[in-house]
Amino acid sequence: MKGPRDAVRLLSTAFFILLTLPLRGLDSESPEFYDRLLTLPGTSGPQIFEDAVIFTAPSSHRRAGVALAAEGFARVHWMRKLMVSQDPQDAPSPGGKQAPAPYKDSGLLFFVYQAPEGEQEIEYRLIIDGLWTTDPANPQSRRDRATGLTNSLVILPQVKKEPALHENPKGVLQFSFKGPPGETVTVAGSFNGWDPFMYELREYPEGIYTLSLPLPPGTYQYLFFHRGERFLDPYNFRRAYTREGDAASEVVIE
Repeated sequence: MKGPRDAVRLLSTAFFILLTLPLRGLDSESPEFYDRLLTLPGTSGPQIFEDAVIFTAPSSHRRAGVALAAEGFARVHWMRKLMVSQDPQDAPSPGGKQAPAPYKDSGLLFFVYQAPEGEQEIEYRLIIDGLWTTDPANPQSRRDRATGLTNSLVILPQVKKEPALHENPKGVLQFSFKGPPGETVTVAGSFNGWDPFMYELREYPEGIYTLSLPLPPGTYQYLFFHRGERFLDPYNFRRAYTREGDAASEVVIE
């Protein structure tokens, strides 16, 4: 079980990763995603997290990247160094000496690939210090008959996503939130100037909070507010950035 110091360390590390990791369909702000990054093994090949694949290489390489067969190997996705927070209490600085840097090298380079919906496998090659090669940590491979080259292979599990708790009739935006019974849940978004007090969801049945808003056609971003915290909609897999740079759920009303 994580203690207070572990939580602080995780949050500071998560903040650093968030600054360097572009947001895609994956909820890269979730604690589960940060935990997965922080516990990546160094030699076991690509790791599957939800509908994304995390490619890794040792940070001892000067540079490492991933090229995908689906893109005709025309683009190299360069990996980034995974930095972890260095708790000053774990490494005290002797008197008169410079304090340790706030972050240290985890030993890994990483790249997160968001797999398109319905994709069943990924063929790829690594570019390590300028050399194109198969992934030495991945035993799965396939020979390309056209080129004679061997590509590394990732087979993706076919996961059925949980259906949304609600559908949006034409001209109406419906919200659903699951939580403990007897709570206060509100929603705010681009439709009300992000006012977190204007719209409160009603609880029915127990633990299910809902609200319907008539809105003109358009694209809207929103967040739920519960117990003083902001939440993305777990039943809406579409994500976007607000003007302030925060992640938000997004929906299109026709």
